[in-house]
Amino acid sequence: MDWTIWLEWVLKGFILCLVLLTGFAYLTWYERRALARIQVRVGPNRAGPQGLLQPIADAVKLIFKEELTPGRVYKVVFVLAPVLTVVPSLILAAVIPLGSSFTLFGREILLHISNINVGVLYIMSIASIAVYGIVLAGWSSNNKYAMLGGIRSSAQMISYELSLGLCFAIAIVMGNSMNLIDIVNAQRGMWFAVIQPVGALVFMIVTLAEVNRAPFDMPEAEQELTAGYHAEYSGMKFALFFMAEYQKMIVICMIAATLFFGGYREFWFLKDTFFSVDRFWFLGPIYLLLKVIVLLFFMIWIRATWPRIRYDRLMAFGWKVLLPLSLVTVFITAAGILLAQELNNQLYIWSIPVLSIFSAMVAVALVYRDLRRKSHGRF
Repeated sequence: MDWTIWLEWVLKGFILCLVLLTGFAYLTWYERRALARIQVRVGPNRAGPQGLLQPIADAVKLIFKEELTPGRVYKVVFVLAPVLTVVPSLILAAVIPLGSSFTLFGREILLHISNINVGVLYIMSIASIAVYGIVLAGWSSNNKYAMLGGIRSSAQMISYELSLGLCFAIAIVMGNSMNLIDIVNAQRGMWFAVIQPVGALVFMIVTLAEVNRAPFDMPEAEQELTAGYHAEYSGMKFALFFMAEYQKMIVICMIAATLFFGGYREFWFLKDTFFSVDRFWFLGPIYLLLKVIVLLFFMIWIRATWPRIRYDRLMAFGWKVLLPLSLVTVFITAAGILLAQELNNQLYIWSIPVLSIFSAMVAVALVYRDLRRKSHGRF
């Protein structure tokens, strides 16, 4: 194999890691400023103009902060657990297409690291590994609260992983491929989020639970577990957990944008216009960045406004609501596409969002009735 191919892979991997690390730092600033605006506060505004140097100040503080290791921890696993949490959050982005391609020095440069035919399976497998770092951190800390946080994280992952897999199946069925580039190109006419809005909504809810974000942050509930699985961590080890959570937020939003919001493609109403990606390759990463910023804002908005769910209701919500709803949406999507292909009538495609929204309304009504019964003491 030509050595220039290896050099291209290394450079693209280095640049992508650099972008994710920089994105993690400034996502903390973005979240703090957005939360402050929502809660009518000021937010970080001292370190640099508009507080833009605050992430650098936080990094310096954590680098020089003393690291304390309790005497009875399982030291090897205790040290490796933060690394096992960070690495999957980085390598998840290897198969996400950031754009089309451009020519440099007579060589075509593709704006992705790897284009594999089963990119969706790669994402699912790596996302499942990420929970090991959290579970091992709780177990190796030799602390009951940390152990409970790790157990909660594993139970939460098992509960919501099934719905996540079904949401991936929705994108695979609509794109007729497991290749992420094929799925993006299949959305040139219309985003999958428009055809299947319930599937996109369930995907975003499930990914909130997968990355332990509010209101699904039970593995690190301060009021119950005194910080949960990372209770015994400090200094840079704690910063690695922090880094993994925010990097996974960015990568999850990139995956959501790729599967349901057209990825690096332009908005469908800009197709075949002056602002098309086919005309200017550099618009692809810009469109993807804009979509990621909007999706991140919704994650921050939910944290600012929704209370934490009680743990038994969190598990019931995953098994009794999201899983059946995901199964129904997969069935509706597959049936609608099959009918449209067999009868050569695209009208059946637009029956998918109607039936899916109706199913979601039925699920909400059943949940509301169940909560009403429990509030009146009838179980």
